[in-house]
Amino acid sequence: MSDTPTTITLPLIRDHLYSAVICDALDSVGLTNQSPRLPFKQVTTQQMIVGRCRTTLWADMFHEDPTPYELELQAVDSCQPDDVLITAAGGSVRSGIWGELLTTAVKNGGCVGAIIDGAIRDVAKIRAMDFPVVARGISMYDSQHRQRVIDCDVPVSIDGVTFSPGDLVVADEDGVVVVPQSVEAEVLKLAWEKVHAENAVRDAIRGGMKAVAAYEKFGVL
Repeated sequence: MSDTPTTITLPLIRDHLYSAVICDALDSVGLTNQSPRLPFKQVTTQQMIVGRCRTTLWADMFHEDPTPYELELQAVDSCQPDDVLITAAGGSVRSGIWGELLTTAVKNGGCVGAIIDGAIRDVAKIRAMDFPVVARGISMYDSQHRQRVIDCDVPVSIDGVTFSPGDLVVADEDGVVVVPQSVEAEVLKLAWEKVHAENAVRDAIRGGMKAVAAYEKFGVL
């Protein structure tokens, strides 16, 4: 088993960990609801997203917006390196709340991905920028007068899971998982140990050991 680093950095997470093993580690510390159960799709690339939550809270609109895009533009301009833009829009697909221009803006600030609890548009253009976005769906409608940001940098809820500013978030083909900062060091240590134990189990099974015997020896599945 590999020695656990003193500090497990974002680059180490990208190279060695993945959402499911982090979810398992969260289970082991009693946090069993850290991944939204409603499906997200990797819409633009297959890259894993690993970074810090930069949160926005959205609402549907049914009237003319006197200050369209105001808070969403402030949010994208405030993005820092390794941020992940979180849009909590209640799963609404009333419009495509994420598109090419917002992607360009957050990339300029060093943002590494976006998790959209709603719909996006300009998919081909975002894909050409090699920017990872996971979302509920796709809509060609502009968000103006349909949806708007009503708050930024506050705890938000997606499918009953809380995403707080600065929390670690990981998204890949298996889904999205968020790690509260209060348990981050412990959870990453447990995830690191488990993923390297799984490697040992895999090698043993490939070498001919039966699955039952491997589980009895390593205690990892």
